Amino acid sequence: MMGIPSGQKYTVYLFVGLTVLSFGLYIFFGHEEQVDYNRDIKPILNKNCIACHGGVKKSAQFSLLFQKEAYSKNESGERAIVPGNPEESEMIRRITHHDPEVRMPPEGDPLPEDEIELLTEWIEQGAQWGEHWAYQELEDLEPPEVDAEWSNNGIDQFILQKLNEEELNPSPRADKRTLLRRVTLDLTGIPPTQQELETFLDDNSADAYEKVVDRLLASPRYGERWAAMWMDLARYADSKGYEKDGHRSIWQYRDWLIKAFNEDKPFDEFTIEQLAGDLLPNPTKKQLIATAFHRNTMNNDEGGTNDEEFRVAAVIDRVNTTWNVWQGTTMECVQCHAHPYDPIRHEDFYKSYAYFNNSADEDVPSEAPNLRTFTREEDQQRLNEIRQWVNKQIENPKQSKKEVQDFTNLVRLTEPKIHGHSFDQIKKGTITSTNSYLAVKHGGHARLTDVDLTGKDRMFISYRAGRTTGEVEIRKDSLKGESIGLWDIGKDDGPRSFDITSIPIAPQEGKHDLYFVFRDPGNKGYVNNIEWVLFHQSLPGKGKPGYEKAREKFASLLNTNEVIETPVMVELEGNRARTTRIFERGNWMVHGDTVKPGVPEVLNPMPDEYPESRLGLARWLVSKENPLTARVTVNRLWDKLFGTGIVETVSDFGSQGYLPSHPDLLDWLALQLMNKHDWSVKELLKQIVMSATYQQASDTSPELRELDPDNRLLARGPRIRLTAEQLRDQALAVGGLLSDKMYGPSVMPPQPDGLWQVVYSGLEWKTSEGEDKHRRALYTYWRRTNPYPSMVTFDAPSREVCVAQRVNTNTPLQALVTLNDPVFVEAAQGLAERMIKKAPKSTEEQLKTGYRLAMKQDIDPAKLKDLKNLYSDTKAHFQQHPKEAEELMGKKHNVQLATLTVVSSAIMNLDEFMTKS
Repeated sequence: MMGIPSGQKYTVYLFVGLTVLSFGLYIFFGHEEQVDYNRDIKPILNKNCIACHGGVKKSAQFSLLFQKEAYSKNESGERAIVPGNPEESEMIRRITHHDPEVRMPPEGDPLPEDEIELLTEWIEQGAQWGEHWAYQELEDLEPPEVDAEWSNNGIDQFILQKLNEEELNPSPRADKRTLLRRVTLDLTGIPPTQQELETFLDDNSADAYEKVVDRLLASPRYGERWAAMWMDLARYADSKGYEKDGHRSIWQYRDWLIKAFNEDKPFDEFTIEQLAGDLLPNPTKKQLIATAFHRNTMNNDEGGTNDEEFRVAAVIDRVNTTWNVWQGTTMECVQCHAHPYDPIRHEDFYKSYAYFNNSADEDVPSEAPNLRTFTREEDQQRLNEIRQWVNKQIENPKQSKKEVQDFTNLVRLTEPKIHGHSFDQIKKGTITSTNSYLAVKHGGHARLTDVDLTGKDRMFISYRAGRTTGEVEIRKDSLKGESIGLWDIGKDDGPRSFDITSIPIAPQEGKHDLYFVFRDPGNKGYVNNIEWVLFHQSLPGKGKPGYEKAREKFASLLNTNEVIETPVMVELEGNRARTTRIFERGNWMVHGDTVKPGVPEVLNPMPDEYPESRLGLARWLVSKENPLTARVTVNRLWDKLFGTGIVETVSDFGSQGYLPSHPDLLDWLALQLMNKHDWSVKELLKQIVMSATYQQASDTSPELRELDPDNRLLARGPRIRLTAEQLRDQALAVGGLLSDKMYGPSVMPPQPDGLWQVVYSGLEWKTSEGEDKHRRALYTYWRRTNPYPSMVTFDAPSREVCVAQRVNTNTPLQALVTLNDPVFVEAAQGLAERMIKKAPKSTEEQLKTGYRLAMKQDIDPAKLKDLKNLYSDTKAHFQQHPKEAEELMGKKHNVQLATLTVVSSAIMNLDEFMTKS
């Protein structure tokens, strides 16, 4: 205390002593716990207040959705929340008021005392607003230190810490047979073979299980299993949806998915290529096919519908799907108003909408733009020759590269089209109601507005003449304006598919209105049907040797029908780019303010260097500064392995979703995915299945079932029913019928007759033959209005919209499917034949063999006794009623095989066969 006068020392000592004493008493008697906004306050507000004071309604100009609004003065001039001062906070006064007419909430009972106390304490402590846990940055984490030899990796340390807190012990490791079946089903979607089981049982090395995991991850079956999962998210279907629900050729996207998973394409690349592969520099065929992810939206071909209405519906679906799949965020309601529970504003939806609003698709019957994949070698060779021709004509390498890409895209995509429904001021003509083609009679005309003709000297036209002659003159800016092109239609022998022709047009600069004048004095019908027109530069090199040959090859490629057309994303550019406006209350016909592409302020900001396009959005989604994508992705994979995500609401990471059961584990795995594994899904899956947590036995006890019925603490291994696809594939595999053929158009396995009696549709179900009849379930033709019945019965979605999490049900119909569906009956027959082949002499050995083939386990005496009784009773019945055995087996009829088929069916209907345990 040097420098302090002696008279003041005692005062200082007294002050310090009292301070220490006060602190000691504070510690001794306890102190007020800090109230947490996310944990304690947000649930109260969401339950009681947000409905009137949130994103949908803002009663009395008071909203609890955003901190600034919550602290501001409301309609009465009072502040509902005054941080640090509950006595001055109108909210506390109103929720505690004795008058029911004044008290909040206005309906129902008053808030419970404990909730009022929490709100009061929160305001008294300063009303700290707290960022929602899912939006918080990921911080470096280390697994907790736990004293246990049980742990295999960091996952186990997080799990064990929680178990210790609950005074629980983990379960022992599952037996080798169970573990092999579990991990094989999880990683490949099909059960292990008998040879794989025997190899694993004979391998006593320390890394025997890891070798199995590595083999499964390298299997081509791995890609099929995880593609099937992603197809729900991509709302994959082989049909367009709505009333007609016509055929859609999009199976090349499904094949791209399988290959992407098998190649272990990093998840950031996987994301960017699906959302914006077309915007990458010189996109490859594969990158274009990847964008079919967002061409899985529905297309309405019904006559009389508004193309723009359903184009808008498709764009809205793309917004909702993107936020669901990558951000676990429910954006659907934000189309009409601010989010009811999360800090996402109404305009944020349309900022996201702006990213997708420039796609070239327009709800036309052709589903353009389509990527045309040539099926004949000679056509691909022609394309290569055209590319070489264009390259030789231009000396500037940079310009040459651009021209080659332009003409390649013209052949592959025929874009940028202007569709028939874009014509206006139509006289003596119409836009056909069923297919949006322009049809005009002699003396009529139609207009295209604001066409940019800079650098364009050729017009390509897709049309059908329909037994007529005639010509179309193109005039600039008015009906009496300069003639810039003349199309002599010529003579057509009859109706046929659309042809593509082209005519030269006089070079122009800038944007112009174009008037198409139709003439055909000798015919009173329509001159033609125009599907689309396209303005482009002519093939270079005119007048040079070889030009005519190159031009002929070019024309033949444009008109070849030997192609596979896959709907893909293409961006509109220049004056064709659309302006995005807010839809007032979500009504697509009532436009509000203009918005630019952007993301909600509550999330990490969009870097300035990212383009304002789908490519910028895709890069933002998988940037390491965006914590939500990694959290959502890790959680989805965890959910598929354990049956429940760390966050149970897989598609809702907002404030109405469930809190994570192990928040630090979720964040640690998200960091592992991004940093350690560099977005490798295979490496993350290996890390999870190698954990002791995953390898636990699934047995439970009454005590554990009462304490943790949903296995959220993971004191045991997963026990969940197989998916619809896995159930079917497993049955075929155990029956020895499953084909290993990969890729190609979807197939049509047996289904009941008469299901496809759809009005205005010529589609029919033609049952596939040969091995196509027994291919894996993900190759089954998927029609939205009538999906494959047995899989829908087991909760597969119709795929009209994105489904992030299937609902598991248990209904009598499911048992009827597995007992009677032709596929399952045929699989049971196959298993019966395998039983006889492997144990031809002994009935008891046949029963043991059948159970072993199905379950990968030896049968216990009690079950064997039951199967023997079933065998005896069934055999006696068939001996007395041989026609029933014949009805069951057909040409393969004999009593022994029929009896074993019934027994096999019983085995395949056991709970342990239909679940992963």
